[in-house]
Amino acid sequence: MTARILDGKALAAELRAKILAETAGLGYRPGLAVVLVGDNAASAVYVRNKDAAARQAGLDARTIKLPAETSQAALLEVIAGLNADPDVDGILVQLPLPAHIEPRPVIEAIDPAKDVDGFHPLNVGRLADGLAVLAPCTPRGVLKLLEHAGVALSGARALVLGRSAIVGKPVASLLLAGNATVTIAHSRTRDVAEECRRADIVVAAIGRPEFVRGDWIKPGATVIDVGINRLADGRLVGDVATEECFGHAAAITPVPGGVGPMTIACLLENTLLAARARRPILCRKKDVLF
Repeated sequence: MTARILDGKALAAELRAKILAETAGLGYRPGLAVVLVGDNAASAVYVRNKDAAARQAGLDARTIKLPAETSQAALLEVIAGLNADPDVDGILVQLPLPAHIEPRPVIEAIDPAKDVDGFHPLNVGRLADGLAVLAPCTPRGVLKLLEHAGVALSGARALVLGRSAIVGKPVASLLLAGNATVTIAHSRTRDVAEECRRADIVVAAIGRPEFVRGDWIKPGATVIDVGINRLADGRLVGDVATEECFGHAAAITPVPGGVGPMTIACLLENTLLAARARRPILCRKKDVLF
């Protein structure tokens, strides 16, 4: 058996093209505001990529850069202004924030209807309850990759490696919504390898390079590798030993080029959904989130 590569770059390009076509017919440009605090180099690159992708997809993108010494109160004022701005449909505060700023009050200050990251407690709760919601971008991308690959969720055994609020828990909620039987494994799980061997779908999001070995994978399983880790030699690898898995899995995402491109594409889709939902006269019924 040779695993099929699930090409996230190609699927993300299709989704971005679809968003561009939809925004062209709206009569307005959905607005995305990204707030960057400080001078974290990786964050700056990521924000530039988001800005470029948003513009290419027909969105009205703006980046608000604030100095590292910005106070929590000042940041909250910026968010309040964006909440009140009728031209802003989506707000994203780039993480991590400087150490003196508590992230939770910042996330909670964002209007849930504009929370395109899907991190606001109201959106988290709605997702867990199976309601329409702006779901976190990476988990949304994972589900789109599975759907595009033709993987049937209903009745499948799905294992999520990692229980973070950003990926692990929301991925589990989305898989549950698809009627999969979901297990979450984490640092206290006694036999992770055995849990993997039982799973039809493995979603790895633990931040440990090549942690998942090939002989852990059930023959014919689908493996979604969310991890991205830079090794000492400069190579980027995921949480899965990809080459070892080729002889076991039916399909697997590469790193890079798998889940990563889907995260930004789903951010753009969330912005479009938020824009439609905030303009009920122009939106479709299924787009109404609140």
